[in-house]
Amino acid sequence: MIKYADLGLNDRVRLRKPHPCGSTDWRVVRLGADIGLKCEGCGRRVLLPRSEAEKRIKQVVSRGVDEPPVDPEADAPLAVSASGDGATHGKRS
Repeated sequence: MIKYADLGLNDRVRLRKPHPCGSTDWRVVRLGADIGLKCEGCGRRVLLPRSEAEKRIKQVVSRGVDEPPVDPEADAPLAVSASGDGATHGKRS
């Protein structure tokens, strides 16, 4: 059983049972009280309680790529300090 803390956004996971479309691979699209998954086969999105998702996930197929935070009002990504704590708070690079 996989632990919730091991999941990241955009991770690809394989569930124990296939979706009716035939795919067993899902993409993590939401983390929080519920875990949002999107089927890689048909695009269906589901929300599962954390405990249910932990039971259904068989393995993590690939880790998602960390993308820099994007300012919704501009196309340029926000600058992030070297420590990764976001200390620059929205200053553009």
